[in-house]
Amino acid sequence: MNKIVRKIDRSQFEEAAYILKALAHETRLCVIMQLTQTEELSVSELREKMDCEQSLLSHHLTDMRAKGILNCRREGKNSFYSIRDKRVTNMLKCMMSCDGSDGSNDISLHGESNRN
Repeated sequence: MNKIVRKIDRSQFEEAAYILKALAHETRLCVIMQLTQTEELSVSELREKMDCEQSLLSHHLTDMRAKGILNCRREGKNSFYSIRDKRVTNMLKCMMSCDGSDGSNDISLHGESNRN
C-alpha cells in the first residue's frame, strides 16, 4: 500500500507552541477564562474574581499583553483588559472540554477512538 507523505507546515506548530507557552501558568489560564466569560475587566475586577495578589496579576497581564494575547485600554487610573487573539479562547475551551473523565475524549494521534 502506497502512503502519500505530506510535508508538515511547521509554522502552524511554532505559532501554537508560542501561544501555549504564553498561557502556561494557572494564573494566565484563569485570566483567559475570566475574560472569556466577561469581555472586558479591570485589573481590580480580575483581582477580586481570582483572589490573587495584585503584583502577580499585573506581571502576568503585562506579559500576555506584550505577547499579543491581551488588549489593554486605559481609562483614567484604571486599566481594562480583553482578549486580543480569539484563538486563545478557542484553545482554552478545547482544553477544558478534554478532561477525559468518562473516556469519551480519548483520541489517538491518528484520529481513531481509543474506546473499546
